[in-house]
Amino acid sequence: MTQTALPGLVTPPKLPQGTLRIVPLGGLGEIGRNMAVFEIEGKLLIVDCGVLFPEETQPGVDLILPDFSYIENRLDDIVAVVLTHGHEDHIGAVPYLLRLRSDIPLVGSRLTLALIEAKLQEHRIKPYTHTVTEGQVEHFGPFETEFVAVNHSIPDALAVFIRTAGGTVLHTGDFKMDQLPLDGRITDLRHFAKLGEEGVDLFMSDSTNADVPGFTTAEKEIGPTLDRLFGQASKRIIVASFSSHVHRVQQVLDSAAKHNRKVAFVGRSMVRNMAIAEKLGYLDVPDGILVDIKNIDNLPDNRVVLMSTGSQGEPMAALSRMANGDHRVVVGQGDTVILASSLIPGNENAVFRIINGLLKLGADVIHKGNAKVHVSGHAAAGELLYCYNILEPLNAMPVHGETRHLIANGRIALESGVPDESILLADNGTVIDLRDHQADIVGQVEVGFVYVDGSSVGEITDADLKDRQVLGDEGFISIITVVHRATGKVVSGPEIHARGVAEDDAVFDEIIPKINAALEEAVQNHTGHTTHQLQQVVRRVVGTWVNRKLRRKPMIIPVVLEA
Repeated sequence: MTQTALPGLVTPPKLPQGTLRIVPLGGLGEIGRNMAVFEIEGKLLIVDCGVLFPEETQPGVDLILPDFSYIENRLDDIVAVVLTHGHEDHIGAVPYLLRLRSDIPLVGSRLTLALIEAKLQEHRIKPYTHTVTEGQVEHFGPFETEFVAVNHSIPDALAVFIRTAGGTVLHTGDFKMDQLPLDGRITDLRHFAKLGEEGVDLFMSDSTNADVPGFTTAEKEIGPTLDRLFGQASKRIIVASFSSHVHRVQQVLDSAAKHNRKVAFVGRSMVRNMAIAEKLGYLDVPDGILVDIKNIDNLPDNRVVLMSTGSQGEPMAALSRMANGDHRVVVGQGDTVILASSLIPGNENAVFRIINGLLKLGADVIHKGNAKVHVSGHAAAGELLYCYNILEPLNAMPVHGETRHLIANGRIALESGVPDESILLADNGTVIDLRDHQADIVGQVEVGFVYVDGSSVGEITDADLKDRQVLGDEGFISIITVVHRATGKVVSGPEIHARGVAEDDAVFDEIIPKINAALEEAVQNHTGHTTHQLQQVVRRVVGTWVNRKLRRKPMIIPVVLEA
């Protein structure tokens, strides 16, 4: 029977000698916030430390971090943080971890570390970094790590093979098996086979596309579509993609050069990341093709390409601001906008709003639904099955995905021959112990959401977000009443103000006598009343009336003063 993280799991026991403990702090049951903690002999190794982007049910939140409470009292035990690649959902939370201990070694490929160093510079943190390449073996305390080249939608991605006294683990990070990648760097299946022969006790594999049959389309198939669209466009072209998708940007640059267009990068992260990629040789920029966005007005529309951020509908990103008419780039009739990315679950409504806004402005909007302008960076079911057959792992623990993705990955493991009882469908905070080639779920630690809201980190709670939702969906009513301290008689008010509840405050005139009567009754029947108790009386009366009369459940803020 598959091991599943069921409700009611107990606090894990003390870690036995010679046992490897794995605790995912994010990335399970969600797309983002990827982070896993490995422990043996009193030392911790962390793989990835990413962020999750908020959904509409989390208004005002900028980012969501992994919950560091499990490790915050053991920061000195961390021997390294291994970063598999440079996407935000794998490196975005590193600055917040290094605020707790700034000298934790960061381990990763050259591009990955360059991207995180640039991000940390904005946070005024100078990290200690250790660059590794595929095939390299490094020791960090009791952990021996070996790095494997994998193909993804960003160059220089690495899987990591971890050897310990408790067993071996292969963690893929995000990967796919593009056989004709733009940079010629394929997922190293020969290296996988070698590790399989040595013995993989636990396989932790990317699950994002586990429910997609077959194999992921090659990135190079995007090129002909871009060429066709560039050839058809008569005015400006705006391409929106992730600011780290170097391969996608490369294809845009190549198509622009072929059609005699200049390219301007739009969005701070796009400008920063592409400058890093070009400097390190991961981006081949044709001579004279790049222009500063300040100079695009000097070019005819049919010679301009804008490479922009905002493909996920982020409210402050460049494309969102263009759609809202709040950007120096004014989208007009006949412009072509290409959304060269997939939809991250939870972002659908935001992206559709942008598409609708751009269409209203007269632009032609091309997206994955009507043209081949995006391919995934994650292995589909056929690729995962291929890996299971090569590796023949003794245990499997799907990671990186929503629940449906993890379950689909578990089924693939079962089909490949992994015993049912050796497949672990874990959740964030689930504790897994590996010893004598057997992995078992042994408990659960509490992990929550840590919200970044402006300059505050972890101060916003789920209750605060619920209040924000109520304010946004139902509005609020404030009632100010002054009562006589001795008699409880209402001497002023109630004065009612509402926002987002009714068109006219006069609608509340009907409830004023009911509030007065309820307050007087409360004072007469309860000696020693407090203003708090009277405020609760007002809240109940107004809440019941508004719910019955207006069919609304607004936030009610009663204020009772004594005179």
